[in-house]
Amino acid sequence: MKSSAEQTLADYAAMGMQARTGFGSNPCVLVIDFQYGMTDPDCPLGSAEIDAPIEVAKKVLAAARNADVPIIYARVAFREDLVDGGLFVEKVPSLSWLKLGSRWVDIDDRVRPSPKDYILTKRHSSAFIGTELPQVLQTMGIDTIISVGCSTSGCVRQTAVDANAYGYRSVVVRDAVGDRSPIQHEANLVDLDGKYADVVSSEEVISYLENIHALTAE
Repeated sequence: MKSSAEQTLADYAAMGMQARTGFGSNPCVLVIDFQYGMTDPDCPLGSAEIDAPIEVAKKVLAAARNADVPIIYARVAFREDLVDGGLFVEKVPSLSWLKLGSRWVDIDDRVRPSPKDYILTKRHSSAFIGTELPQVLQTMGIDTIISVGCSTSGCVRQTAVDANAYGYRSVVVRDAVGDRSPIQHEANLVDLDGKYADVVSSEEVISYLENIHALTAE
């Protein structure tokens, strides 16, 4: 008997949805909000549900670095006076913990950036909105965005949707993204896979990264 997720995806496919956009020839890995404010339960926004995805993301990042694939980190951070927080902070008051200079905006050391990685600061769910990400991607010649991070139902989802809208092949690594709510995690993966992104396993992504140079040489 099919699970509700499998049944939904089967229904989507029957409706002409859930096609594959696949991988391109010049990818980047986008690490979304793996900052202490989201990964440490001592912060109201933090959750231990993110521990397992971080361990998987470490393997994806290692494969990307071995293949010399660009890695971009996105974090949420606001000024001390929250003048840049807008309605996002009004809607989610606990975001006020994420102030520049605090530990909560630092990238979790388990997935710490290397000196060559790019780190951008965002103030909305999407890593595209109000940031330099489109310019950075254009300069790098990126055609595929591989997303890891949190949360699946929030910043991962919005960024993956916008990646598709901006004309990038949008890939979400199923086991390298996480959410405070397992129910929302699964529901949003199903919906993303049906409409906006290819939701794939870390094994498939790592295999692609390990063979990227051979693939692009063909």
